[in-house]
Amino acid sequence: MWFLFALITALAWGAADLFYKKGSDSDDSQSHLKIVTIVGFVMGIHATAYMLLKGLTFHPSDMLLYLPVSALYILSMTIGYIGLRYMELSIASPVQNSSGAVTAILLFIFFTHQLTFTEVAGILAVTIGVIGIGFYEKQAEEKARQLTNEIIDKKYQISFMALTFPILYAVIDGLGTFADGVYLDELSLISEDAALIAYEYTFLICGLLSYFYLKFYKKVDFKLFKERDKGLAAILETTGQFFYVFAMSKNAIITAPLIASYSIF
Repeated sequence: MWFLFALITALAWGAADLFYKKGSDSDDSQSHLKIVTIVGFVMGIHATAYMLLKGLTFHPSDMLLYLPVSALYILSMTIGYIGLRYMELSIASPVQNSSGAVTAILLFIFFTHQLTFTEVAGILAVTIGVIGIGFYEKQAEEKARQLTNEIIDKKYQISFMALTFPILYAVIDGLGTFADGVYLDELSLISEDAALIAYEYTFLICGLLSYFYLKFYKKVDFKLFKERDKGLAAILETTGQFFYVFAMSKNAIITAPLIASYSIF
């Protein structure tokens, strides 16, 4: 089932990226915090519903135990949201998702794994393919713009600063996924259900902090229910997260680069 869960995660997160991009505004310096707020609220609602439907008990200690993983994920995602204001999604997403290679390498170095030739070939194919998509898209789009003399909008500019965000995302997310592999698969420090609830409630806290910061400190006119694209992205993100923890609890070293291929979608 881990393979099916990984594919569902990849599809959901690929679709979420599309709506994250649609909801990003290069002229809105608080766009990333608005996304954090909405994602946090949706995840909080899902965690509560999931806990009640399954009759689970929430333990605050799980949030503390899982905090290193949650912090790395939330930080990388926030950086990714900033980067989406300045780059084409078809370029940013493949660069970001080279994080799967970072995770696989770290798991291979720090834990004993016997990988078959087919598994190694699969990891390499996915990683090289994902990175290759980014370079190909960049070249193709630049050529198309030269032919049409199109003026590049700020939302799609390619610069050193713009590239910094997806690279930072790849490194931090790779470390987060490595930590997740340790927690859920290698050492089994926490159950899938506990990890899911702990992460989503941690994101809810970040969402509440972002909301209060925007609403009461920055005085931003922020209407949650009118942010359609951000809302759809948050729902898809949460859907992917649900299946992700169950996929990562089984074959993390293979699952990580597979899920990282979601930029293909």
